[in-house]
Amino acid sequence: MRIFVTAKTNAKLEKIECIDKTHYKVAVKASPVEGKANQALIKLLAKYFGVAKSLVVLKSGDSSKQKAFEIIE
Repeated sequence: MRIFVTAKTNAKLEKIECIDKTHYKVAVKASPVEGKANQALIKLLAKYFGVAKSLVVLKSGDSSKQKAFEIIE
């Protein structure tokens, strides 16, 4: 399943807001330095979808707020 995420970094609270089946707004505490925010996004999405972190793959948007992830089920 492919999902599209609008990422917010340096947030006070980590949360996921579902906009529709494939679009989400995700806030993480990590800063966007050396991929730390992307790793935090992967960890939070894995927990949200109930899968292992290795099954959440960043497909595009490595250094952008708009990201596409593949959730392997």
